[in-house]
Amino acid sequence: MSAKQMQLVDLGKRSGLKVYPVSIGAMRLPEDDEQSTALLRQAIDANMVYIDTCRGYPDSERKVGLALKNGYREKVILSTKWSPWLRKIEEDDDASADCTYKRIIESLERLDVEYVDFYQVWNIYKPAHFEFATRKGGMVEGIIRAMDEGLVKHTGFTTHDTPRNVCRYIDRADWAEVVLFTYNMINPTYKELVEKAHDKGIGTIVMNPMGGGMFTEESPVINNAVKDSTGIESPIEAAHRYLSGDNNVDTIITGIAKPSDITSTIENYEKPTMTADQTAAVEQAMAEISKENMGFCTNCKYCLPCPAKIDIPAMMKVAYLARLLKVPAKAKAEYSWTVNPNNPDCSAAPDQCLQCGACELKCTQRLKVMQQLKYIAENISEPTEK
Repeated sequence: MSAKQMQLVDLGKRSGLKVYPVSIGAMRLPEDDEQSTALLRQAIDANMVYIDTCRGYPDSERKVGLALKNGYREKVILSTKWSPWLRKIEEDDDASADCTYKRIIESLERLDVEYVDFYQVWNIYKPAHFEFATRKGGMVEGIIRAMDEGLVKHTGFTTHDTPRNVCRYIDRADWAEVVLFTYNMINPTYKELVEKAHDKGIGTIVMNPMGGGMFTEESPVINNAVKDSTGIESPIEAAHRYLSGDNNVDTIITGIAKPSDITSTIENYEKPTMTADQTAAVEQAMAEISKENMGFCTNCKYCLPCPAKIDIPAMMKVAYLARLLKVPAKAKAEYSWTVNPNNPDCSAAPDQCLQCGACELKCTQRLKVMQQLKYIAENISEPTEK
């Protein structure tokens, strides 16, 4: 076991807290309260003490609160988050300090705790969100008010924005003590930003270590790429060992839905980290099966706008996941988010395609876009009511 594996490390320098390298993601807890309580306590007892929940995860906060009774609250670092651009609780919700403070109070009530260790700005995915959060009278002021009152101990933000934008946020976010990124062996986009945040003393937390579930599916493309490049049979094991070897990552968020999610993750973290050669090889192998290198959609967006209001690049990503990587569950999850009305960039469903062919005329890759949309409509999506 290396020095980092399942031993306490600093959660950045700014927070002054320590955390184990594997933490709890509370987005997909069992429906049954007793089962979710038992699962959460199993994870906490196994030293997964940082808990990531959210006002936008249906009843996650309530279930976490139940599990933290009988002395478990004192064992954990509890974090929740919210933003009005992702989840409005009331129609007039906004990114103001007053609204944010109101939502903090509500989360404390749902969690049934006196304070949370972290309250984060949830998913800054474009510059306007960072400005909304940090301007005078904005979200961060509301969080700081709660910190002054002892209701929140620390703060930070989560993001899915471009590396270029996130780099600017990190430089300007003197208030942030942690940041939550997506980072895994098929998507190492934020690797340098994780290092930058770590160097600035910001705690680095990684979400989607399994590629949003991609590595848990039996994809022959991914399986072969991982085995050939690293010699590791299981993509799940490889994904964990890839991240455990990055000393700039303080902890990963593991979504727990069953006991084996806990035990298998810890078992993998107790194995040797990937060597530098293995890390370089798997990154190269993953790059070679990217949609760009497989001659698929490059997200140039020349095909837009679509007269039927279909987000064609997003739908082409769905097709790539389903048809090239052969990870149908991940493709369906991506599709569900793309057409979700709660998504500010919500796409029309592919069965709304007008078959006008304008997108194919403008596609730089000369892709059969309409054919892919038809495939998604027939195999992945639910029919649109007309």
